Amino acid sequence: MDKNTIIGFLLIAALLFGYSWLAPKEEVENVSNTPTQTVEATQSATIEENLVEEVIDSVALDLKQKSKYGPFSTASQGESKKVTLSNNLVELEFDTKGGILSKATLKEYSRYDSLPVVLFDETDNNFGFIFKPAGRVVYSKDLFFTPQATSDSTLIMTLTTDEGSKFNIEYTLPSNSYMVNVQVMQEGMDKVLPQNLTNLDFVWEQKLRSQEKGRMFEERNSALYYKRTGAEVDNLAETGEDLQNEQLGIKWIGFKNQFFSSVLIADSRFNGAQLYSRAIEKDSTYLKIFKAETSFEYNSTANEGPSFKMFLGPNLYPLLKSYDSDVEEADELNLDELVSLGWTLFRWINTYLIIPIFTFLGKYIGNYGLIIFLLTIIIKIIILPLTYKSYMSTAKIRVLRPQIDAINEKYPGKEKALERQRATMELYSKAGASPMSGCLPMLLQMPILIAVFAFFPSSIELRGESFLWADDLSAYDAILTWEGDIPIISWIFGNHLSLFCLLMTVTNIIYTKINMENQASGSQMPGMKWLMYLMPIMFLVFFNNYASGLSYYYFVSLLITILQTYAFRKFINEEKVLAKLKENQKKPRKKSGFMARLEEAQKRQEAMMRERAKQQGRR
Repeated sequence: MDKNTIIGFLLIAALLFGYSWLAPKEEVENVSNTPTQTVEATQSATIEENLVEEVIDSVALDLKQKSKYGPFSTASQGESKKVTLSNNLVELEFDTKGGILSKATLKEYSRYDSLPVVLFDETDNNFGFIFKPAGRVVYSKDLFFTPQATSDSTLIMTLTTDEGSKFNIEYTLPSNSYMVNVQVMQEGMDKVLPQNLTNLDFVWEQKLRSQEKGRMFEERNSALYYKRTGAEVDNLAETGEDLQNEQLGIKWIGFKNQFFSSVLIADSRFNGAQLYSRAIEKDSTYLKIFKAETSFEYNSTANEGPSFKMFLGPNLYPLLKSYDSDVEEADELNLDELVSLGWTLFRWINTYLIIPIFTFLGKYIGNYGLIIFLLTIIIKIIILPLTYKSYMSTAKIRVLRPQIDAINEKYPGKEKALERQRATMELYSKAGASPMSGCLPMLLQMPILIAVFAFFPSSIELRGESFLWADDLSAYDAILTWEGDIPIISWIFGNHLSLFCLLMTVTNIIYTKINMENQASGSQMPGMKWLMYLMPIMFLVFFNNYASGLSYYYFVSLLITILQTYAFRKFINEEKVLAKLKENQKKPRKKSGFMARLEEAQKRQEAMMRERAKQQGRR
């Protein structure tokens, strides 16, 4: 507050106090001695005293507001009013207090309980600028703006200072868009803010709402994401508490839920940021607390201030990817990274194989249960050559089993283990078979299985889609639920049992039995049989809380694999396979480099063992 203003307020206060002290004396001298006149004089004096007190209180309040808000003191008082912008996708509500976007509702999506998806409202979301006039710190969220709707899609919130300067926030919501454009325009802000000011601070904080039925996965797939300018997307920890100070430029900051996000995107960049995230435990309404403190490049003398965008919508991969179409690589937003699709290799499989097929089928088929079924068949066809090769390798080992048993009888005991191993490898080499050749095709299939594992829980297309008994393919399909805590059972399964997961487990056990029958008898290590049966049981525990769409995919995939196995058994003549291997044994066969090195290593090891045995005999 400047010196002249203080002096002016002190003079006004002095005059009011002087008047209140002199007025009663004059009134007492002029009144008559009648009771009526005395009462009237007393009432008049009381009214005047109240008026004086009100004026004094008003002056004191103005002094307090002026002291706290400086040139923004007039804007510190007002009435909160709501103004709405809407298109076919979102409805946005703005508050004149702070001039902020106070509520965002998505029209095309519902929560698991059928209520509309509200990303946030005034109780759990706040953002705004920080002004620093003459050593003060004033938050725009505490000031009152004047709204002006210039069109159905544009709203201007105007902040007017005591000096008549204007700070305008213009919001524009295009039709058929989840992206809100925000532009700051200003007039005379150099009168209230330093002209050498280069940064305008900005704070955004939000309590992330829970929108889904499966809280465990919603927590796991919710986090604060951000993209450094010209660098990759990163995120804070999904669990616990995390704090990150970024000194370099940042392109965008996103508060991500499992299927929805609120993202602040700078048109140029943010000047670094302090990012904070904390998980909220045992709260049915909220998942996490996010906060971002950052700043924009700023010039108080310029007419245009900071500009940015706000994405308020679904984590739909094709939609997020579309924001980078026809954009130079250096300028890409990479908002599609908000969709969790696994590490680099698995993400590549999802983006170039799984998602294109899934999206293509979705254009023509409305039932996502059928889409998953067709997707499974297409993937099984793609990896059919690997599946066939794996089965053929197993078949070769199985038909050679009698010859392997003969080798084991010829070289019994531990002392002849090296000879037995060398003879076995020589048999495989001559016959053209290898135990490892059956594992390699299976390993090549693993990236696809893991990619699908990452895709289904992140696919918003499955959200709310029903199939058979599952009312939501993006969440678990509870066929049995219970209340309370059942010892061990509740710890393992939670409070439900998922039917598709149970079917997948039973099918997996059947497949394990069939697969073990395909192995050569006696080829399993002791205890391996029970371990193989234990794995499907572990999957039941692991997948019970996962998306039912994922369990359904694995269930169908296992059924198809079982059918393929029986088809291979029917059409592959193992007698012909054995005849081919015996024919190979008769042919001269050049040893591979690997086999030659292996035999040489075995010979050196045998020599060392013989030498060690001689030394022990001398002792």
